[in-house]
Amino acid sequence: MNRSEFVRNSCKWIGAAATGVCLAKVTGRAADAPAETPSVPVADEALRKQLAQAEGTNQFVNNWLADLFDAIDSTLDKPAQTKLLEACGRGCFNRHEFKRAIARDGSGDLDKLIAAYKRNFEIWREGDFVHIRYGEKSPGCYCPAARNRPAKPNDIHCECTRTTHQTIFETALGRPFKVDVLQSIRRGGQTCHFRVHLQPVETAG
Repeated sequence: MNRSEFVRNSCKWIGAAATGVCLAKVTGRAADAPAETPSVPVADEALRKQLAQAEGTNQFVNNWLADLFDAIDSTLDKPAQTKLLEACGRGCFNRHEFKRAIARDGSGDLDKLIAAYKRNFEIWREGDFVHIRYGEKSPGCYCPAARNRPAKPNDIHCECTRTTHQTIFETALGRPFKVDVLQSIRRGGQTCHFRVHLQPVETAG
C-alpha cells in the first residue's frame, strides 16, 4: 500500500465510523448496537523503514559532529578554532540564497541593507553599531549542524554564525567589518544577538 492509498483508506474508515455514530444517535440504538471494530489499515512498511533509516543517519551525523568538535576543542588553540569556524560561516553565506539576497539587495547602502535584513531577522541601528537579533527570546539554536549537540561554554560554533553576518555586511558594503557575539543560545543566552561595528576596521599594514 502506498502513502496515498493509506491516507485515502484512513479517511474512508474515519468517515464510516463517524456515519455509524450519527446513525446510532438518530435511531436511539447506540447502547444495544453490536460493537464492531473496523480494521485499521497497516502503516506503509516502506515509509517506516525510510523513517528509521533517516533517524539512524541523523544520529550518526550528530555523533560524528560531536566527535569533530571535541577534537577541535582539544587539539587546536582558540585562534585556529575561530579561523576554522569562520570558513564555515562564509560557506554558509555562499550556500544559502536568502543570505546572498540580503547582501545583494543592500548593496552599497546601509539603510537598504537593514531593510533587506528585516525580511528574516530583527535588526536596528544604534549609533555606530547595528544589532542583529533572533527575537527577544529564541526557542532554540537554529543551526541544523549544532542544535542536536550539547552546547558548551563559549561554544565555538557561534563563530560560524557571527562570520555569516560579517560576510553579508562585507559583501554588501565592500569593506571589512567587526562583528561581536553579544549572546547566543549555545553560550547560555536567551537568544542569539550580534553587534556590527560601523566604524572602519583598522587592518595591519
